[in-house]
Amino acid sequence: MEQIYEKLGVSRAVYEYGEEALAALRSRFDEIDRTAEYNQCKVLSAMQENRVNATHFAATTGYGYDDEGRDNLERVYAAVFHTEAALVRPQITCGTHALTVALSANLLPGDELLSPVGAPYDTLEEVIGIRESKCSLKEYGVTYAQADLKADGSFDYDAIRSAINGRTKLITIQRSKGYATRPSFSVSQIGELIAFCKSVKPDVKVMVDNCYGEFVERLEPSDLGADMVVGSLIKNPGGGLAPIGGYICGTRECVERCAYRLSAPGLGQEVGANLGLMPAFYQGLFLAPTVVAGALKGAVFAANIYEKLGFSCVPNAAEDRHDIIQAVTLGSREAMVAFCRGIQAAAPVDSYVTPEPWAMPGYDSDVIMAAGAFVQGSSIELSADGPIRPPYAVYFQGGLTWYHAKLGILMSLQKLVEAGLVRLPA
Repeated sequence: MEQIYEKLGVSRAVYEYGEEALAALRSRFDEIDRTAEYNQCKVLSAMQENRVNATHFAATTGYGYDDEGRDNLERVYAAVFHTEAALVRPQITCGTHALTVALSANLLPGDELLSPVGAPYDTLEEVIGIRESKCSLKEYGVTYAQADLKADGSFDYDAIRSAINGRTKLITIQRSKGYATRPSFSVSQIGELIAFCKSVKPDVKVMVDNCYGEFVERLEPSDLGADMVVGSLIKNPGGGLAPIGGYICGTRECVERCAYRLSAPGLGQEVGANLGLMPAFYQGLFLAPTVVAGALKGAVFAANIYEKLGFSCVPNAAEDRHDIIQAVTLGSREAMVAFCRGIQAAAPVDSYVTPEPWAMPGYDSDVIMAAGAFVQGSSIELSADGPIRPPYAVYFQGGLTWYHAKLGILMSLQKLVEAGLVRLPA
């Protein structure tokens, strides 16, 4: 085993350091596998209940009228997330697009959007209008309010109560940390927040940005009162097979409005060809629980590797996991670059490429990204990225298999050691 890792570029010292960390993680990995087994049964049950069969894999083009495979997939998603309806389409290009559809469909001029969990993810700033952009919600007369988290990362219920007013139409909760070093929220915490918000204003709608969180726990936010849960198919629920797409699961009213916004008023879910993507969408969802389990093991392994070397990790090495993202605060631009070069060197695709920081659309600082993926930008596949700004934290996620995630972490450490930025314990 050591020889094959050495062939891939991992030194004996780094490999042995990783094995020492791994020896203490067996019980953690067993619990991750139990959750994956539960979620696998949940997905399988939804597919059986909706009588998935080979005719559902047929391709459609043009308008996509009478696309039973597409319509049945949406019934499967609704069953998995325990919602009234779902919109699952390749015409949704990414997670930010899915969130934009959900927000713009359910907010009208004069309404106010509230984030009770602090600032949103970077790419939503222009969607909302925090940073000026054409076609933002702000440009269409939607205002925005924000209640920051407390210093310990918990919800400031007094501030949230004060922020909710007569114009508060929709509350958005970001489950994952994004490019922040706060903890990600558990489904239980999100459920408590939803209950509180609805106790203050019963008719308010609550949307949860579910990206990176699907199948990490046995429950989803839609089980605890969310009116919409929204995400990307090239993250967790696509299982690494979906080449594009997004989903919105929620109440029939909310999803219907989203369908009209995605296509056109009067058309809604009746149009939208599947373009031959149904096998990948169905099979990707089927595989998602086990793929997510591999990514979670990689995140736990990363925290245990880097925390012992003195780096701050969120979550830390012992905490429960609520998404697949592992943040490691490396403290310098040079360390971020070395880490990402290790992840890239471990990739099955473009392993020879050297990642460099660059100006990415939607971000206000240079971002470095490492991802040798079969699907461009797929963050359920092994990847690492982060904005080049203090505290110089890198965000590691994904891995279609646990073994690939393990190699990626070992290679990231190898590059830091080679750059003289980390010294292994004697």
